[in-house]
Amino acid sequence: MKSWFSNEQLIKLNHFLAELNRSHQHTHSLKLFGQIHSSHILRPDHYTLSTAITASANARHVTFGNQLHAHAIRTGLKAHSHVANSLLSLYAKAQDLTSVERTFAEIPNPDVYSLTTLLSACAKLTHINHALQLFDKMPKYDVAVWNAIITGCTDKGHEDFAFNLFRDMQRVGVNSDKYTFATMLSLCTLELLGYGRHVHSVVVKSGFLGWTSVVNSLITMYFNCGCVMDACEVFGEAEEGGTCDHVTYNAMIDGFVSVGRNEDAFLIFRDMLKGSFGPTEVTFVSVMSSSSCLRAGCQAQAQAIKMGFVGCIAVNNAMMTMYSGFGEVNEVQDIFEGMEERDVVSWNLIVSTLLQENLEGEAMLSYLEMRTEGIEPDEFTYGSLLVASNSFQVVQMIHSLLCKSGLVKIEVLNALVSAYCRHGKMKCAFQIFSDIPYKNLISWNSIISGFLMNGHPLQGLEQFSTLLSTHLKPNAYSLSLVLSICSSTSAMGSGKQVHGYIIRHGFSSESSLGNGLVTMYAKCGFLDRALRVFNAMFERDTISWNALISAYAQHGQGKEAVRCFEAMQSSPGIKPDQATFTAVLSACSHAGLVDDGARIFDTMVKVYRFVPSVDHFCCLVDLLGRSGYFDEAERVIKGGYFGSHSNICWSLFSACAAHDNLRLGRTVASLLLERDYNNPSVYVLLSNICAAAGQWEEAANLRDMMREFGTTKQPGCSWIRS
Repeated sequence: MKSWFSNEQLIKLNHFLAELNRSHQHTHSLKLFGQIHSSHILRPDHYTLSTAITASANARHVTFGNQLHAHAIRTGLKAHSHVANSLLSLYAKAQDLTSVERTFAEIPNPDVYSLTTLLSACAKLTHINHALQLFDKMPKYDVAVWNAIITGCTDKGHEDFAFNLFRDMQRVGVNSDKYTFATMLSLCTLELLGYGRHVHSVVVKSGFLGWTSVVNSLITMYFNCGCVMDACEVFGEAEEGGTCDHVTYNAMIDGFVSVGRNEDAFLIFRDMLKGSFGPTEVTFVSVMSSSSCLRAGCQAQAQAIKMGFVGCIAVNNAMMTMYSGFGEVNEVQDIFEGMEERDVVSWNLIVSTLLQENLEGEAMLSYLEMRTEGIEPDEFTYGSLLVASNSFQVVQMIHSLLCKSGLVKIEVLNALVSAYCRHGKMKCAFQIFSDIPYKNLISWNSIISGFLMNGHPLQGLEQFSTLLSTHLKPNAYSLSLVLSICSSTSAMGSGKQVHGYIIRHGFSSESSLGNGLVTMYAKCGFLDRALRVFNAMFERDTISWNALISAYAQHGQGKEAVRCFEAMQSSPGIKPDQATFTAVLSACSHAGLVDDGARIFDTMVKVYRFVPSVDHFCCLVDLLGRSGYFDEAERVIKGGYFGSHSNICWSLFSACAAHDNLRLGRTVASLLLERDYNNPSVYVLLSNICAAAGQWEEAANLRDMMREFGTTKQPGCSWIRS
């Protein structure tokens, strides 16, 4: 009677153990096993032991699993296949291939589960060739074995092996299942769209279109390939056939978001609300993270709160992402403060939101609070702080923390290189860059950009040459950087080589590179080549027109610059910006086109509603001064606003020297000396104006004043070598 009672109780406890595992309460499952094992009445059987080993595997509790393995050997329960298979899974999840292989070797009659577990472990933990050799020795009658090796090849990035195995599988007559099709469809990118359509046809012929997981994979594949209509067609057929689930709707929402059709994503979300499949955590994360309209995002937020998702960390993080995208810092902070639980993503969001609003002090306080609460920062935390920090001391502090924590991921190291470059510390930046073991393209672009922005263009060009000798290929940004280097150093030869590289490697359609080539050829003195590049461009934007106008201005062709500006205004979809007017006004100034310059300045203010900047006033004053319109130029100077800015005063002062205008020269000189009393250039230029006007005594007095105040003019130098 006692034995019968204990057996019945053990069966109930085994069911309870299995239920705890299904609900992911693995720690509770292990505690319950411990109670059963220590009981004087109950004795764990092979089901009890198998369930406990599974809980150890899922909880990554290898030490407890080893103890269970020893217990299985002592009690003889290891002879049961499901106990041995549970041990295989334990060691596979612990990434202990040696134990996997030893345990498998001790199984007298391995079943399909044993074979697939061993094969999957080998594929993940060793070179793929070892897994393929093992596969060749295995019986190939079961689809699960094929799925294991195909998935292993896919995870290792050997898509070509996976495709060949799929063909072999069809050739030997093993029927694919939903897992096979889902894996193969996940490999089909735009370049393999034709093959994806072939797999789709095989799915239809095999009758697997009724399987929801296959439908979901088809939808994802078509969206990844940019085939929105095909994805919608599959979705429509699935809706009619009743094979949709919440994952199907989520796949449609994610797909529409991925192609920028956020409104369509929101419509699917609304359909989901009306249908039998309610939104899930994933749904709300997708919808709110991608909301292009604040009103729609708020509606999704209200629905999430109504359905009880407000306590979900991922949903709260998505809410924060949404409000951060719209610059609603207070809303982000309110959600963050209201969260009972926060993960590293939550803290990263609050830090990055504060930084994008230039609240660096508050962001640093949040970072320190994060550390206080025991949340370990990751590469995104440090990356955000490095990208936005204006303090060199903060950069140094983060660098030392990274060294202590051992967090040396490529993303953080690249951010560190950029931060040191931004603060002008090129020696530190280059040292970190040199120590990166596996550099990616961002690493190279960061150091090249750093050398360029810090006045070391030749070192930047040298690094670009080194990049070309690696396995990496420059992208459009890399090439635009090197074109800027060629422009700044007038390196025509290197610029032509880059132009050839752009043509050979299919970058000709990149408007940013066309713009860079126009600027490079113009600065190297080849206006005709700059014009040819401009005319050959597939697409032109505002920057393209600005580059050509600037090219004409640099070469003294003011009339052509004005005509180019007028052509730009009549181009569909193109609007001048502030830089456009700076370029064309500068061209008018150098060519003495007073009427054109005045008209364009008037157009800028009255038609395009731009508030003139210092650069615009400089060009206007320079134009008037060069052409002898001193009364008009003086009115600009005395008109307030930017009128008395030192750059504008210098433009007029230079014109006074060119036209020997002593009266206005004295006025402008006094304005300049109010700001910089000891500037020797003001005394020298005013002295020259006095001398030209025959005021020799005043000129001599100015020279004496320079000597009295100890002010000396810097000697001139030339870049030209004899």
